[in-house]
Amino acid sequence: MKKAIGKHPYQICVSGAAGGNTVKHAFGLAEAAGKQIAARGQTLLTGATNGLPNFAAKGAKEAGGMSIGFSPATTRREHVKAYRLPTEYYDSIVCTGFGYMGRDLLLVRSADAVVVVGGRIGTLQEFATAFKEKTPIGILVGSGGTTDVIKQVLKAAKENRHTVIYDDDPTRLVDRLIVILDAIYRK
Repeated sequence: MKKAIGKHPYQICVSGAAGGNTVKHAFGLAEAAGKQIAARGQTLLTGATNGLPNFAAKGAKEAGGMSIGFSPATTRREHVKAYRLPTEYYDSIVCTGFGYMGRDLLLVRSADAVVVVGGRIGTLQEFATAFKEKTPIGILVGSGGTTDVIKQVLKAAKENRHTVIYDDDPTRLVDRLIVILDAIYRK
């Protein structure tokens, strides 16, 4: 796979619910997205949280890839003890100290592309940030939660972009995002 800049892989964020029904429904899709990102030699970014992001990190590690988490906590101890967030599937955890909202902004701005799987309000916030930052976004159709309403949200907002793509297959979705990134970084 092509690399973004020199030897550095693309940083692709998987955004999704930390809890709730979409986790039960879409954990396999999140894990598959993480595996595909890693299998293509790219780096996975997540919010270093439970649920779908953690399943994506698990998939990336199982595929031998790199996984970086962005924590809302100030320290690793706070990440584990106060927030009760996972560490097992991460090569590195960046402790932002910014809480959830600030963490989301740093996470999305650090990503070359975002994959949205399921999700709740935090996922919608990450989607909105990526959309306004003109970051390529892949919506994993059929994963539930916010992915079921994003088209309607964009229609109501009277906004859309060709770099928001929809697919029900994690492999195809990741490949399509990489094609978009290759075109952006070729310029």
